[in-house]
Amino acid sequence: MGVWTKVAVRADVKAGETIGRKIGDLHIAIYNVDGTFYATDGICTHAFSYLNDGWLVGTAIECPLHGGQFDVRSGKGLCSPITKDLRTYPVLVSGDDILVDVAGYGRPM
Repeated sequence: MGVWTKVAVRADVKAGETIGRKIGDLHIAIYNVDGTFYATDGICTHAFSYLNDGWLVGTAIECPLHGGQFDVRSGKGLCSPITKDLRTYPVLVSGDDILVDVAGYGRPM
């Protein structure tokens, strides 16, 4: 059983967009891929850069600092210079609310 935290409403994250949120000391990124929402760590694992400042193309988020990419569905690093995957977090949409379960800080990849 998770601990769900409301992070946004649907209107906050339009299709093809990304937003960043802070829950305690944890930065997460929320992605809308064709109406399906995903959540990952919000900071690139290669160098400190907020992924919500990057570019979402399909299911890949590109880091704005060095161009590394991650699959937002799995957190998997897709290209250099990425050497460590992102943690992912379960997302629940309840009505218009987007909730994320960050209990235990997600699933390490």
